[in-house]
Amino acid sequence: MGALMTKKSKTRKNPTKKPPESKNLLESKPTARTWWKPALICVAMGIPIATGLASLWMPSRVSIPEDPRPATSWSGEPWSGANGDRFAASPLPLSQQEIGPTPEHLPRISNVQILDFDEDGLQDVIACDPQTNRVLWYRQDPKGTWEERILGEKLLAPAHATVTDIDQDGDNDVVVSILGNIFPDDRVIGRVVLLENVEGQFEQHLILDDVRRVADVQVGDLDGDDDLDMAVAIFGYARGQVLWLENHGAFRFEPHELHNASGAIHVPIADYDADGDLDIATVISQEQEEVLAFENLGNGQFQKRSLFSTLNYDIGSAGLVKTDLDGDGDFDFLLPVGDNFEDLTSVPLPYHGCFWLENRGNWNFVAKRIATFNGTYAASAGDLDADGDTDVVLVSMFNAFELQGNASVVWLENDGQQHFKTWQVADRPIHLVTVATGDLNGDGKDDIVAGGFHVQYPIDRLGRITAWLSQ
Repeated sequence: MGALMTKKSKTRKNPTKKPPESKNLLESKPTARTWWKPALICVAMGIPIATGLASLWMPSRVSIPEDPRPATSWSGEPWSGANGDRFAASPLPLSQQEIGPTPEHLPRISNVQILDFDEDGLQDVIACDPQTNRVLWYRQDPKGTWEERILGEKLLAPAHATVTDIDQDGDNDVVVSILGNIFPDDRVIGRVVLLENVEGQFEQHLILDDVRRVADVQVGDLDGDDDLDMAVAIFGYARGQVLWLENHGAFRFEPHELHNASGAIHVPIADYDADGDLDIATVISQEQEEVLAFENLGNGQFQKRSLFSTLNYDIGSAGLVKTDLDGDGDFDFLLPVGDNFEDLTSVPLPYHGCFWLENRGNWNFVAKRIATFNGTYAASAGDLDADGDTDVVLVSMFNAFELQGNASVVWLENDGQQHFKTWQVADRPIHLVTVATGDLNGDGKDDIVAGGFHVQYPIDRLGRITAWLSQ
């Protein structure tokens, strides 16, 4: 899931406040009070000093891979995507099918995942449905058929569900990230709720409240005490945070703030510096466009690092996916960009697509564009052609869908050297915001599942949860 309908325009921070009346300085009357002149000088001198101090405080690796170029593509060629992107048809034979009931209303699925939830040898699908305020389990039994089960309900706008054995009792629990409202809202309405698995029934426990909208929660032992802690992305709207929650047992968690800013979408956890402990990463997409990491120093202490940023505040970061794309044994990131929900028109833009943030070691991440694709909203990594390397799947929320035939799902074929060719999988359903890959039919090739989020024109080519299975 990206930020859904959560972003705000970066051109002005308070769209409801009227700008002051403009004045002609040449016609303004002189004044005897000139206190403002030294004040301006102090401000002018203070900005570079403050910037320098900030750079010393936070080690960073900032890369600006491109500037906005409305007339050209990222490669420098004339941009041809103003009417939407479409690509050559995928050479992989894929069969499209719906999972779950046919939509009777405009679907709004915020997150899908593929995993063997009941550990019976068949892959299942977990989905968050803000339309019904439920977390759903689509159990595959027998193979190729899907039974819908409710894991949790009365969860106001669930954004993400993380499957984990939080109490380490041998079964899968679910941690739910709750927005409280899928639309822009700065109220304290976010929550983190645990669905504890008690002999196949799921009991709700409130882990965190009194916060703004929560977009993601991930789990790991962050302080090395052999229990599972949590990292939390509080997207908010005008205000937000990144937290880690220290596990004190009996479902009691103590929050610690890592970052104070709105717009955090995902918080993937991994040992990014290969030093034996778990670090946290996030993407900030509201006031700025930046990927941050929080290096684990031990004893519950973290050091903030900037891994990527861009001056193009319209690029529309839509998520952050950890994966070892080049197979070198460390974790890289996929950064899908294309969320322009803050623009009512949601027009195609030449800088939408996906970046690979290659981990070069020592917190050095190098950004490389691997695809240009209008309205890219989510990414997933998997081996679709079973050739031993990692491919990428992207879905689009906005791709000039008023024109029939524009792509909604594509996959990027990896040639083994991290050169990618874009293939079109489907042009319907449209308005997709979440995607997952995994081997649903057991043939050794990863399949695709995507979720539709239909709130914008055109209102057709609907899809709720759709799968593309290899043949």
